[in-house]
Amino acid sequence: MNNKHILVALVQDEPGVLNRVASLFRRRGFNIDSIAVGHTETPGLSRMTIVVADGVGGVEQVRKQLEKVIDVVKVSDVTDEAIVARELALIKVKSTASTRSEIMQIVDIFRANIVDVAPDSLTVEVTGDEDKVDSLFQLLRGFGVKELARTGRLAMTRGLLGPLPVEELDSGRQKKP
Repeated sequence: MNNKHILVALVQDEPGVLNRVASLFRRRGFNIDSIAVGHTETPGLSRMTIVVADGVGGVEQVRKQLEKVIDVVKVSDVTDEAIVARELALIKVKSTASTRSEIMQIVDIFRANIVDVAPDSLTVEVTGDEDKVDSLFQLLRGFGVKELARTGRLAMTRGLLGPLPVEELDSGRQKKP
């Protein structure tokens, strides 16, 4: 992944947190390639996975600024770590009776799933790394892609302890000094 960084942030599950985080990147001149947010195993906390290209001031400076945002509990740059990274995409592709079986064979090769069948289209669900999603999308473009929705990258470090151990938090969900 050329000069792109993967930041993982543990944040309070509060209204406005996503806006504050995105605004910080905007003010620093960074373009967010993808951002995925969801609940964690700890009630009241959400996990953000942010993929961003290097900007003018350097990603490390933005990471430090992120840690100062009141609702951010912890931030880690996992770019150079051993990680598991996946993306989910839904691709609605045009299909006819004559193309349907060919599309289904391609979907099967990619270990993807057909999640909806309509008279004029198939909706495909694919999970994997960015290259796998891109490759399937490129193959299906030949049939005519009607719609595409992607989650953006989700990432987690391999092994037992990740960069965001929840044990470091006190019961009030505040940053430790």
